[in-house]
Amino acid sequence: MDYNVVCMKWGDKYSADYVNKLYNMVARNTTLPFSFYCLTDNARGIDERVKTLPLPEMNLPDNKERGWRKLTCFKEDFPIKGRILFIDLDTVIVDNIDAFFTLEGDFLVIKHWKPSPKQGPGETAVYRYDSGTLTFLYEDFIKRMEEIRATYRHEQAYVTHTLAKLGRLNFWPGEWTPSFKYNCMPPFPLNYIFEPKTPKGAKMIIFHGNPTPDQALSGATKGTLKKFIRHVRTPQWLKDNWR
Repeated sequence: MDYNVVCMKWGDKYSADYVNKLYNMVARNTTLPFSFYCLTDNARGIDERVKTLPLPEMNLPDNKERGWRKLTCFKEDFPIKGRILFIDLDTVIVDNIDAFFTLEGDFLVIKHWKPSPKQGPGETAVYRYDSGTLTFLYEDFIKRMEEIRATYRHEQAYVTHTLAKLGRLNFWPGEWTPSFKYNCMPPFPLNYIFEPKTPKGAKMIIFHGNPTPDQALSGATKGTLKKFIRHVRTPQWLKDNWR
């Protein structure tokens, strides 16, 4: 079995530094042989140890991206073969991740910390599958794009709702993938006094939305109210691991 880590970078939301740091974290926290790929529209600045590939083609009719481009990982002609562990760029690895490759399950994903019909039962910041096994997800989306985008808020809601209905949705152990803002940050106003923690058993800390890892390093997030409420006392574990 070939083990592959895959990430995506398009547009200007995340820099090449995010890709390089993710590669470094995987390399430090994996004892298994792996290949690391970045699918991107701009490979400038990405470490030469990362295998860069062009973003798979996908004709989205407007700018409401909502992560839909991640569905191209399920295309029949997806160029990466074998076991694929997809990791979002705003993820911080804090412990060994070998088990993410070897845990049994058809499609493994984070159980959403606050599941709802809008968000879906799963969070696709970190998911795993074997290439070529879920091509129907992309094909169905292309055939029913307008209907699906009207029904589901974003890619992860579509994917996790669909696979749950088919009985093919499996979750990582909950302690492996805590949310930074839900499980690590102290509630306001205690976040001005205490640093965010790493919950027991955590392997990857998920920085979904704001704050991002670089915002957490600087101490604050974007937006006037959020900047005040989500102030971060930068923890040493973030400095130690996100590099």
